[in-house]
Amino acid sequence: MRRIPDSERRARLSLRHGLAAPFPRGDPTDVAEALVALHATDPCTVYVSVLARMAVEPDTVSAALHDRRTLVRMLGMRRTVFVVPRAVAPVVQAACTRTVAATERRRLVKQLADAAVAPDTAAWLADVEESTFAALSARSEASAAELSADEPRLRTSLLVAPGKPYEAKQNITTRVLGLLAADGRIVRGRPLGSWTSTQYRWSPMTEWFPGGLPTLDLFEARAELARRWLRVFGPASVGDLKWWTGWTLGDTRKALAEVGAVEVSLGTGTGVVLADDLDPVAEPVPRPVLLPALDPTPMGWTERDWYLGEHADRLFDRSGNIGPTVFWDGRVVGGWAHRPDGEIAVRLFEDIGAEAAELVHAEATRLAGLVGVVRIRSRFPTPLERELLAL
Repeated sequence: MRRIPDSERRARLSLRHGLAAPFPRGDPTDVAEALVALHATDPCTVYVSVLARMAVEPDTVSAALHDRRTLVRMLGMRRTVFVVPRAVAPVVQAACTRTVAATERRRLVKQLADAAVAPDTAAWLADVEESTFAALSARSEASAAELSADEPRLRTSLLVAPGKPYEAKQNITTRVLGLLAADGRIVRGRPLGSWTSTQYRWSPMTEWFPGGLPTLDLFEARAELARRWLRVFGPASVGDLKWWTGWTLGDTRKALAEVGAVEVSLGTGTGVVLADDLDPVAEPVPRPVLLPALDPTPMGWTERDWYLGEHADRLFDRSGNIGPTVFWDGRVVGGWAHRPDGEIAVRLFEDIGAEAAELVHAEATRLAGLVGVVRIRSRFPTPLERELLAL
C-alpha cells in the first residue's frame, strides 16, 4: 500500500488548489473548475476565493457569472449553494441536487399541510410552482418581490421553528423559488446590489442552457463527481467524501468503486486516491494566500488536522463554518478580518519567518486594495474575526 505522508498531502493541496507560486492570470471559471465548486452560501466567498488564487478583478468574476454565464449558482452538496462551471452543473444536479429537491419538497408539503393551507397541499404547491415559473418565463428575469406580485400565493406565511426563541413567520417565496431552482428549472442571476448581496434576480435555466439543464444518470453522475473531487482533494478518507457530498456511506463506497479508487496509507489511517494519481508530486514554491470564510480548500475535508493543526477553536464558529484563513506552504498559519476602515487585519498563529510574514501582510494589502470600498464580512463570524474587529 502506497504511503502518502501529511507533507505530501500539503504539497498536493498547494499545487492543486492554486496556493503555490507563481500567481497566475486566467479566467475565474478556471478556478471553479480546478476546485470542482466554489462555496456560495456567503457571496463574498465566490469572489475572494477567485481573487486569492488568480490575478483578476471583481468585475471579471461578475462577468463570468452574469455576462458570459460560464459559472452557475446552484444548490448542491449538503443542501448548500455553490458556484460551479457549466460543465459541472448537470453532474451536481444529478448526483446531489435532485435528492435534495425531493427532500425539501416533502418538508414544505408537510409544513403546508400542518398549517392547513389547502385540502391537497401537494397539488396546491405544484400549482404555485407552475404559476411562478410561468410568471418568470414571461418576464425573462425577475426578483422575488416581482414574482410575489405576479403570484400572490407566494406570500403565504408559515411559522418557522415554533416554540423556539427564534420562531418567526416567513413567506414561502424563497422556499418555492428554491424548489424550482433545485429542480433545475430556474437559476439565481444578478445580485440585487453589490457582489456582496445575498438577494438575487432569477431567470429560467434556459437562459444558461438553451435546451434546459442536461439530465444525467444518477450513478454515472455520482461517479463523475467522486472522480473530480478525488483529483483535487485526494488522497482523502471515505468519510471526507461522504461528508463533502452529503451522500450515504453506501452511495459513497459505490461511487468510489465505480472510479476504481485505491487505498493508500495516510498519517492518520487509510485513505483513497485515483489509481493513476499515486506518483509523488513536485515540491511547490510557497505563496501567501488569504482565503475567505467557507473557502472550498479548508472546507474540502472533515478530517483537517494535517493542514489545520490546533487552530480550529479560533477559526470555526459553533456550526462548523470556517472563517477567513491564512495559508502558507499548504497549511493554515493564521486568520484575518476586514475592518470597517478597509484594513485587512492579519493574525499569524505560527512563526513562519520574517520574510514570509512580510509577504503575508503584503498580500493583505493587495487584497484590500483590490476589493476597494467593499467590506468582506463573514455571515458566520468566528472567535478570531470578532477579536480582530474589536481592536
